[in-house]
Formats: sequence, C-alpha cells, structure tokens
Amino acid sequence: MTTTAIDVHVISTSSLGDRSYLATDGTSALVVDPQRDVDRVLALAGRLDVRITHVLETHIHNDYVSGGLELSRLTGAAYGVAAADEVPFERVPLSDGDVLDISPGIRVKVLATPGHTFHHLSYALEGPDGVEGVFTGGSLLFGTTGRTDLLGHHHAEDLARHQHASARRLAELLPEGARVWPTHGFGSFCSATQASGDDSTLGREKEHNPALRLASDDFVRETLDGLDAYPAYYAHMGVANLAGPDPVDLRAPAQADPQELRDRLGRGEWVVDLRNRKAYVGSHLAGTVSLGLDGPMATWLGWMIEWGAPLTLLGETPDQVAQARRELVRIGIDRVDAAATGEPEELAASPDQLVSLPTATFGGLADALDGSVPDGLPAPDVVLDVRLKNEWDASHVRGAVHIPLPELAGRIADVPAGAVWVHCGSGYRATAAASLLARAGRRVVLVDDAFAHAEPEGVPMVAA
Repeated sequence: MTTTAIDVHVISTSSLGDRSYLATDGTSALVVDPQRDVDRVLALAGRLDVRITHVLETHIHNDYVSGGLELSRLTGAAYGVAAADEVPFERVPLSDGDVLDISPGIRVKVLATPGHTFHHLSYALEGPDGVEGVFTGGSLLFGTTGRTDLLGHHHAEDLARHQHASARRLAELLPEGARVWPTHGFGSFCSATQASGDDSTLGREKEHNPALRLASDDFVRETLDGLDAYPAYYAHMGVANLAGPDPVDLRAPAQADPQELRDRLGRGEWVVDLRNRKAYVGSHLAGTVSLGLDGPMATWLGWMIEWGAPLTLLGETPDQVAQARRELVRIGIDRVDAAATGEPEELAASPDQLVSLPTATFGGLADALDGSVPDGLPAPDVVLDVRLKNEWDASHVRGAVHIPLPELAGRIADVPAGAVWVHCGSGYRATAAASLLARAGRRVVLVDDAFAHAEPEGVPMVAA
C-alpha cells in the first residue's frame, strides 16, 4: 500500500517578515495564515491543480490584514478561526483538541498555544505516517517566539508566561522530527527577537530556543527586556481582521502630471519615491520622501504616515507602483490618491524642483568629527541616529542625538540647529530620514554606510 505524500509550500512575504503556507496531498489543500493579496495563493493552487478546502488562522493578526476571509469566500473553503475570538462573519470555530479531516491523507489537530495572543492556535499536520509538522503562527518561531506585548504592555508578562508554557506543550506533544512552520520571525516586528535560520524542527528548537531552554521566570525576563517598539499601524490591523477585511483592490491609482505633483508637494503631502536610495541621492523632486522598494517600504511608511493621509507614489515604471500598491494593501493602506512614473526630470514641473542629496561614509564622518571635513560637505553640527532603541542601547556614536525614524516626522523641531549628518544601520532608514529633514528645510548629509563600519573607521562610540 502506498501512502500519499504531503507537500507544504511556503508563500513568503519578505517585506513584512511573514510566511503563509499551502499544504496539499496533490488533490486537496489547506492554507494557513494567508496575506490579503490572495491572488498569489490562488495562482499557486492553480499551478498545483489542487482544490483549497480549508483556510486556517493561527490568530487574529496584528501585523497585516488577513486574506483568509476573502480566500474562503472565493474558494468555498471552510474558514477556521479560534472559537474564543468573537467575529461577525461566518467561520468554523476551532478549539483545543479539534481534529479536521482535510482529505483521506491529511488531518489537522488543533492545539491551543496562547502567548502571542490569548486565543492563539497551532495546527499539527498529520499524514498517514503520523505528525509531519506544526504550523505555529506567532507561537514557536525559529530560535525565538512571538512577542507578547501587542495586546498592551499590561498583558505582556502574563502572555509571556503563556508563551513559555505553549512552547513546552508543543515540544511535549509532538515528535522531535516534526517540522516547525511559523508565520512570523523572518524580519517581522511580531517576533520577540530576530529569528535565526530558514527551517527547523522541534528537536532543533529544543537545543536553541530560549522558550525550551530557560525556566519560566528567566524566559519571561529575557523576553520582556528584549521588546522594542513596533509599527504604529499595528493598532489598525487587529481591528480590521476582527471586523472582516474588505476584498483587496489592486487597481492602479490615478495618474498625476508634473503640475499636480508640484501642487501635492506644495501642500506638504506624502509623495513617496520608490526608487532605490542610490538613484534618489542622485536626483529627486524636492519634498519627496525616499522609501525604496528594495527595503521594507510598507513597514516604515505605515509606521510614519498619519493614518488616512493623502499619499502619492512615484516609480520608474508602472510595475514599481503596482508592487508598492500590493505592499500597502497588506497593511490596510487602501487609499493611494495618485501615482506617476518616469525619471525625476520627466516628473518635474520645472528644473528648480530637481535636487540631490550629499552623502558620506562612516570614514568621512570620523574625519569630519576630527576636524577634517570632506570637500563640499558641511561640518556636522548634529549627528542624528534614527535606529530603534535596542540598537541605540547596544552601541552608538558618542555625542549623537537619537530620534528613531518612526518618530522623526513629528519631532523635526527636536533636532538641534545646524547641519545634520544622519545615519542608521545600513543606509535605508537614514535616507528616509534625510529626505524628511530636507523636506523640512534642514541642511543634511546622508551617512550611507553600514553601522558595523563606524568603529573600525574611527568613529568614537559608546553604549547606553
């Protein structure tokens, strides 16, 4: 007698640090934690020639708008959500111990794993030969766990204790060879600390994961001490997912001509340049904000922009605008007022709109702080660090001012007077910060360099 193999396909959303999954026996399929742009899932199911019969959520997500409800509507699949989550839409209420028969060759056992949220569920995937793996959502991640403060800091310690117990429960109930398939942990702010590796098993996690190595009190202390800020737009995600998200709209925004762009910039609206930062540095429209598609554009824009504020996207090609539109609807930014494509020279209403951004390396900063300013650059009156608190606490430039990028747009007045040399960890956030400062009329130099180069290049450093 032959057994049917179960294939688990990863649908990665690297820009948000998340993964969704499609598991199939070649005929039927279940999908776990789909992102809002479900056309990717439908395309995969079509290529595999399988029918999606079940869509499962491990929890009510806080970092993206779910596509689960829409996917279930489009496919007729059963939509499984924790019974304890009160939602207004039709779903299959799931509780600890429930078993779902996906097909003759696939079963899913529901396991309560509170911690990331109070009602979090994990799903053990069983084939004819037993448990193959477990979809852990925001519970057990690769080398870490999901953060426990998204429902409020007053719940963080209680949920951290639940998280520790849930990880132990998974390790006790399931075999060491079971694959671990988390939703978060690939750069997502939903993870307590940075995850490590690209795949894992429960046996491997027993060796490396703090939740399985530390006693409860030690794990709780380490988890809470490691938590840093998370994106402000998270406040809108859980609300949208509990209500039942609207279907996604990926239609192209209205096209803006150069005069309209000038008018929008004149009103101080968010006009976002999607090109990579090297192109932006060379030439851009004055007043635009640099958030290239080669980095986590949606995360930083969603964190900084006033929710519902007018937004215009600038790209070199229509494909860039379409990609940005897709990234933004994943975090609930459905309204893009206008877009334009082309080179800055084509988008400018007049040549005086075209500007560039002066740059330096950490070596150049070291020289400037030592009194030898590189040609053509102003001496640094202010060194501005726009990294997050944990990064700053680990090490920073002596005498620097710290304003995390998500706070900068509302705290420009807190930046001391004079020429500002701004840096981050790699250059991406610093470019965004430099564009915000220049938009506010400040004289700015972008330190476009990796922070790891600062100390070797002679920049004086301290730790908090």
